[in-house]
Amino acid sequence: MQENKFGRLNWTILLLFGLIGQIAWSVENMYFNTFVFDEVDKNLDAITLMVQLSGITATIVTLIAGTLSDKIGNRRSFISWGYAIWGVTVALFGFLSPQTVGSLFGVEGDKAIALALTLVIIFDCVMTFFGSTANDASFNAWVTDNTKSSYRGSVEGVLSILPLVAMLIVAGGFGILKDAFGYSTLFLMLGIFISACGVAGIFFVKDSPCLKKNGNFKDIIYGFKPSVVKGNKPFYLTLCVIGMYGIACQIFMPYLIIYMSTYLSFTTIEYSVVFGLAIVLGAGLNLYLTRLSDKKDKIKMIYLAATIFMLGLLGMYFTQGENKTLLLIFFGLFGFVMISGNILISALCGSTLRDYTPAGVVGKLQGVRMVFSVLIPMVFGPMIGNAINKARNVPLPGDGLTADAMTTQYIPAPEIFLAATIMTAFVFVVLPILQKAIEKKKSDLDNEKGES
Repeated sequence: MQENKFGRLNWTILLLFGLIGQIAWSVENMYFNTFVFDEVDKNLDAITLMVQLSGITATIVTLIAGTLSDKIGNRRSFISWGYAIWGVTVALFGFLSPQTVGSLFGVEGDKAIALALTLVIIFDCVMTFFGSTANDASFNAWVTDNTKSSYRGSVEGVLSILPLVAMLIVAGGFGILKDAFGYSTLFLMLGIFISACGVAGIFFVKDSPCLKKNGNFKDIIYGFKPSVVKGNKPFYLTLCVIGMYGIACQIFMPYLIIYMSTYLSFTTIEYSVVFGLAIVLGAGLNLYLTRLSDKKDKIKMIYLAATIFMLGLLGMYFTQGENKTLLLIFFGLFGFVMISGNILISALCGSTLRDYTPAGVVGKLQGVRMVFSVLIPMVFGPMIGNAINKARNVPLPGDGLTADAMTTQYIPAPEIFLAATIMTAFVFVVLPILQKAIEKKKSDLDNEKGES
């Protein structure tokens, strides 16, 4: 039987694997993109395609791995060995520059660039394969297996802060390390650390006693059955909110560091400090706010979180001009507001989703969760963001770059933040429907208890 507290060992596992996993995803989402932009080709189309294919890969893999982990009744092996191999793929990514690829395959110039771009996109999907198996399918299911609704909001609050802590480490410390040692050394060090985490997990990660062998590969489509959707409306409506919010994030997030370093002309130190302070303050505020979610109405709090998120995005859009000091101050201020809303939405939606995940089929539903939290956002978000960037056609700064068929001579534009604001507004359409579905679900459960 599940304990009424999460437990010290479980907290250690959650913090270690949660943080390392989020650091790995942050590096993929931020520095794999800047690696392509800086070292391979200044091609936002390629970056957009890489993000989209990664999202598709993550979803398919999670559908299969989540169902398999249910079938064999084992999360720990998927988590531990998955992290170990995931680290190896991250370590190798930094060696895919046109120079290295050109020397290896005996090509040069545009052919080397084209081949490097192709290999980077393929290798990103390989990395995502192992990352999604370990983290998206198995670790997320492990968290649901080992938590109860009475303290799930607190656990989810910590989980929702980990991506921002990871972003702080990646955008700040990794930026400095990248400047000092280069991308290949940076990815190599991170990969070793991820693999070491996986090896440690072989000895320390334990599955929940409640986890039993359940289902078969036919259950890959379980979460898409009309009867399952109809019987679990709060779960699927929460996924709709997550999908809309996720699209909003992916409209600007893949291009954020590139935007700060090109459009706003921030140095690595400047954007690291600005972003770092925003994340620290936002995480601190949300440690308090997410604790309230176990006592307050979570849906009403999502209204507040979405409003905060939108205000931050609007502020980031309007932060333009020539005065570097004012840009640093106001982009940092509105970045703090945006990040506060970001963390709070993520925590509240994650906690609500776990509350209404039906017991015994947690692994089977990780794939459908990925469709809404990863596939849809990572396909449509970057598509919208890059379409805006292409339409605005803001030129690359400086005159030392020459155009060719492989290069897109434009950078991210501030309108991506405005588009993300508009996208977030659609959340307010779904929330009243979600609230009614939750009330009906609670009423049905009360009636069942009364009859029994």
